[in-house]
Amino acid sequence: MHKNAKRPLVAGAASVLLVAVAFSVGLAGAGAAATQVAPRNQSPPTVSGTPSEGQTLTADNGEWTGTAPLQFSYSWRRCDQNGGSCSAISGATQRTYALRGVDNGNTLRVSVTARNADGAASATSVPTAVVRAAPRPEPTGCPGGTGAIPADQLSAPARLTIDRQELSPAPVGRSTTSLTARYRVSACGGRPVQGALVFLTAVPYNQFSVPPEEQTGSDGWVTVSLRRLEGFPAARTQRLLVMFVRARKANENPLAGISTRRLVSFRVNLAA
Repeated sequence: MHKNAKRPLVAGAASVLLVAVAFSVGLAGAGAAATQVAPRNQSPPTVSGTPSEGQTLTADNGEWTGTAPLQFSYSWRRCDQNGGSCSAISGATQRTYALRGVDNGNTLRVSVTARNADGAASATSVPTAVVRAAPRPEPTGCPGGTGAIPADQLSAPARLTIDRQELSPAPVGRSTTSLTARYRVSACGGRPVQGALVFLTAVPYNQFSVPPEEQTGSDGWVTVSLRRLEGFPAARTQRLLVMFVRARKANENPLAGISTRRLVSFRVNLAA
């Protein structure tokens, strides 16, 4: 009886030991699961960069807790000037965003989503300042390219310039009966102008004939002939022959638009 009484006691002890081990393993497993934490935002995202058309904004993720590794995704939103009435911008899912003309006058926010194996959470930045339009270059009135410019392709604020002149014969003598005058018209930094209308007359009048307007060629030059009239010389001691010269664009007011005017003088030698 004594030997048989000990056997139930050994079996009972083994059962208690197995239950204790199982309970211990269960607690360990429960502890490991508790260390897995879904993301939670501690400090919201921010946006850096200049809010101006053509500039690039960059999102900062903010501060997050949660079991690593965390993965981040982005959604940029266009809002009104007060940062409300926001809508997602199609395709704007990168950490950076290049501002476009459509953003002018609006603000932007970025929504950042953090993910790990246990879940996801999102947080949104405060709005940026109102996006400004990029400075627009001042119009020049000049067409692109190089070489001669057709006069009809010029517009204000470009201006025609009479930058060179020639006269034959020179100097003008008492026996001179006719003159050949040449003038060059340019614009946009010295490019020759083709098709500009050039008018000229000697001052005072009645010294030489007044020719009709002539067009400049592809080199910007125009050649005009003048006949001597009875008013030359204008004085017995005349030293200079003064000419009024005007260049203009066809169908444009001679005193407006891109027209230009100059007084040009040539030497007179009445002894010749």
